[in-house]
Amino acid sequence: MDFILNLVQHPHVEKIVFLAFSGLIIRQSLVTTGQRWANTYHHLGSYTLLPCIALIITSIIKDDIALSLGMIGALSIVRFRTPVKSPFELVLFFALITLGIVCSVSFMLSFLLSIMVVVVIFGIKLLDILLSKKGFNIFEYSFGDGNLTYTIEVNSKKEIEDFKNKDNLISIFSDKENNSFSYRFVFKSRTDLLEFENKINDNSDILNIRADMQS
Repeated sequence: MDFILNLVQHPHVEKIVFLAFSGLIIRQSLVTTGQRWANTYHHLGSYTLLPCIALIITSIIKDDIALSLGMIGALSIVRFRTPVKSPFELVLFFALITLGIVCSVSFMLSFLLSIMVVVVIFGIKLLDILLSKKGFNIFEYSFGDGNLTYTIEVNSKKEIEDFKNKDNLISIFSDKENNSFSYRFVFKSRTDLLEFENKINDNSDILNIRADMQS
């Protein structure tokens, strides 16, 4: 009980909350102004975690030159020698190294950072589930995120205007001369894909449907 109380009252808790919120505001500002590259799950996680990781790092190394040089060397190895698929993967590598180094100096700070990482990972997923039920998306799906994808390709003999209004439409091919039209959609889960397929199965304009489920 005393440990939990000390954790909540730790002076870095307020700073971590502020930095995480600031990162979210900056990311949302980019999305609002049309910077679609920032509107992915991995950028959302990166903008939330990276300021907090930087705070923990500087809190530990600010008075120790040897430790600061060691931290720079460790992070350089991750950046230049480890192949990464996304900014979020790189941020998590930084977080894991920071946890190990910080724990040797301050167990409390290391514990705070580990909680922050877990809360962000599960928090984004939970928020996405809750808002999706109300028709809102906090991020767009990206093939560059390194996630399994669920895609469906629909070929039709006529243009289907309703398909063009779908947020998860990622490509359109139109051949009006031969009356051939192709639409490709991406989904976050197998269930969403199957539900969509069931809804469009009765459409007489659809020639064929091809679903790709990688899990």
